[in-house]
Amino acid sequence: MADPVSGSDELESLVQRADLDGLVRHVDSTCAAREWDHLVRVRDAARAAVDTGRQLWPIATLANHRLALWAPPHLAVRALDDAARTFMPGPVSEILAVHHRWDETQEHIPPGHDRALFAHERSLRGDRIPAHEPSMIDVPIALQDWEPRYEPAGHDDGGVDDPQPDLPVCTEELVCVETDPLDDPETANAFRILMEPWTAQSNGTAACAVAEGGAGDALAALGVRECLVAPVDRLTALSLLAWAGASGGAHGRRRGLATGRSNAWWFLATFTGMDEQWPCDPDEFGEVVRALEWTLWQPQGHAQTGWNMNLVVTDGDEGVSCAVTAHDRA
Repeated sequence: MADPVSGSDELESLVQRADLDGLVRHVDSTCAAREWDHLVRVRDAARAAVDTGRQLWPIATLANHRLALWAPPHLAVRALDDAARTFMPGPVSEILAVHHRWDETQEHIPPGHDRALFAHERSLRGDRIPAHEPSMIDVPIALQDWEPRYEPAGHDDGGVDDPQPDLPVCTEELVCVETDPLDDPETANAFRILMEPWTAQSNGTAACAVAEGGAGDALAALGVRECLVAPVDRLTALSLLAWAGASGGAHGRRRGLATGRSNAWWFLATFTGMDEQWPCDPDEFGEVVRALEWTLWQPQGHAQTGWNMNLVVTDGDEGVSCAVTAHDRA
């Protein structure tokens, strides 16, 4: 195990020289030696050096990321101390949740938003969270029986791995007859919130249209004239919405699965009118969601690359459909 005194001397020298390569190696060796207290010092020294004109924020970010991933719970939660999280590959609460269970970590996290997000993330990974734990984001911490088993993102030293859910191939041709959209700014705004990292922080585009009728009518209102479609089940559609809301697209900041799931709920609640009772009863909301119909679509003759989400949700009881599309280039 490294001598903490010599390690501190080396750290001071590397910081004074603003030696980025040397500091990366220092972080690597500190993690290999499992010197987690020293890793906190590395992070804090690199963050403080910014005030002296030394641009060492990448080292502070790297150290904080490794701390959240690999340190034992009582030290890993120190990653939540760092308010400068802009360049982390995801929210600290999600990164912390990859290798740290609720029952061994929760005693070290004070009440607040970070604790709630960590509870949500660990619940989505299968932990049982006490019913009295505050949710903070207007959706239940516990997974509902009408929801899918959302696939959490993987985080490691190289960053984040969050592939799009497996989707059926669209093979049925659909010709859409021109239709006027309904005026539904609330649903359009809820979809904008869902896709905001793709559009506001990256190169992405997103659009939403609501129309009376079925999938073809909503697609026509969206401006689609010909496309390929395929029916899709509720669980796959919900997984796709949550994945899109969690992702940052090509260059945006990832918001995490807990936030993606919450914003997917809000989008569907707004479309179905359940937003008027928000936060809505999860059982009542589940009955509404179970009754919806889902259609995947893709432009005909165009290869889909990068980040994509093309979906139609139909409320047969109300006779309306909502078509959405989002794309971000790799």
